[in-house]
Amino acid sequence: MTHEPEHVLENRAYWDGMAHQWVSAGERSWAQDEPTWGIWAIPERDLWLLPESMAGMRAIELGCGTGYVSGWMVRRGASVVGIDNSAQQLATARRLASEHGAALELLHGNAESVPFPDASFDFAISEYGAAIWCDPSAWIPEAHRLLKPGGELVFLGTHPLAILSTPPSGARTDPALHRSLADLARLDWRTVEIDPGGIEFNLSHSGWISLFHATGFELVEYHELLAPSSADEDKFGISLAWARKWPSEQVWKVRKRT
Repeated sequence: MTHEPEHVLENRAYWDGMAHQWVSAGERSWAQDEPTWGIWAIPERDLWLLPESMAGMRAIELGCGTGYVSGWMVRRGASVVGIDNSAQQLATARRLASEHGAALELLHGNAESVPFPDASFDFAISEYGAAIWCDPSAWIPEAHRLLKPGGELVFLGTHPLAILSTPPSGARTDPALHRSLADLARLDWRTVEIDPGGIEFNLSHSGWISLFHATGFELVEYHELLAPSSADEDKFGISLAWARKWPSEQVWKVRKRT
């Protein structure tokens, strides 16, 4: 991997360094009978992010981490590829796929540049993978290229309002706006005081919609996710009290135009 953007290299090092912290979470998710989504573990029956049957479908997970979403798709009958920027995350994914008897094709690489021909997949998904760690101006067109006409892309990530409401120190969300919409484009968390991280990306709602239109996607569905009544603690810098009032996560479902 040569001549890669700064964020790809930085995020690879970041996730390789913290992959051990996600092993237990990956093991729990692989063991679930029903998928749950996002930091608040919202049940699949409330969101329907996956087709109920994926028999005969070829699917790709963009930023697969420990691979549990890929595993869920295999159980629904899909032939699945997972790609991730972190070799350490993929090591966990390979072990868990083997333990659960899931035949996955797992690739170490960047979801902004995937080594498959055009129109290779029926379905693409990202839960906190490419959805936040890749540049939308690169990974959204790449997802479009990879999908067959009529193929769907589903992704879940941080709601813009949660980012705007995060203090510059990296402290928990609060009821104030701390940055402008323009700041969403590239979010460098490496130097914040609290829980420094990698480089993330997001867009305003109009920014996402404009990008979908320009790329050749049509909007199918959109969800803004509040913390459910079952949530009982803050999660990853998101105040539970805040997240019961305002959306901390979002889900986009788009379809490649035929």
